[in-house]
Amino acid sequence: MSLFLSYVFLGLSLSAPVGPINAAQLDKGLKKGFWHAWLFGLGAALADILYMTLVYMGVVHFLSTPFMQTFLWFFGAFVLIYSGIESIISAGKVTISSNRKDDSLLSTMLSGFLMSLSNPMTILFWLGIYGSVLVKIAADSGTGQLLFNSAAVIFGVLIWDFFMACMASTFRKYLSHRAITIISVISGLSLIFFGIYFGFRAFKLLFS
Repeated sequence: MSLFLSYVFLGLSLSAPVGPINAAQLDKGLKKGFWHAWLFGLGAALADILYMTLVYMGVVHFLSTPFMQTFLWFFGAFVLIYSGIESIISAGKVTISSNRKDDSLLSTMLSGFLMSLSNPMTILFWLGIYGSVLVKIAADSGTGQLLFNSAAVIFGVLIWDFFMACMASTFRKYLSHRAITIISVISGLSLIFFGIYFGFRAFKLLFS
């Protein structure tokens, strides 16, 4: 049981640090409520599961090539800067009852999936930390234990997703329109900041 909880904590550790996914999920929750925030996080978790599967299948060698790393940093920079600008532009139009037709629950989940999929920090976690954990478990315990511990990591990710959705939707009920607008602008700026950082890393790799 303690081993299971340690891997749940590993999943929480992946999700909890302040980053573009948390900023975007908070923004979704403030603008659209619990379900949009939760499904955005669920989409991000599906990307985690995809990378976990790729690492398990041995695709780590392909993703760790300089070309792929540069491409992923550039792609992540584009997605984050675009999302940040969109968040800032739409901040002044936010209302508590906002329910735009072009922002369905499915599109929200897909945007979470895409943002996590293009986030190099997520990729580095699965290729680095989880990759080493996978090798150790596979050598010591076999496939059954590996799947069990992998499920524990994802369970930790989903716990954080639910917590963030609850927190964002709760804030939404008590914050004024002006406060939500300010937070949306700050969230958008943080996404742009992360996007610029990702772009810097891409150029650094490209010209190193």
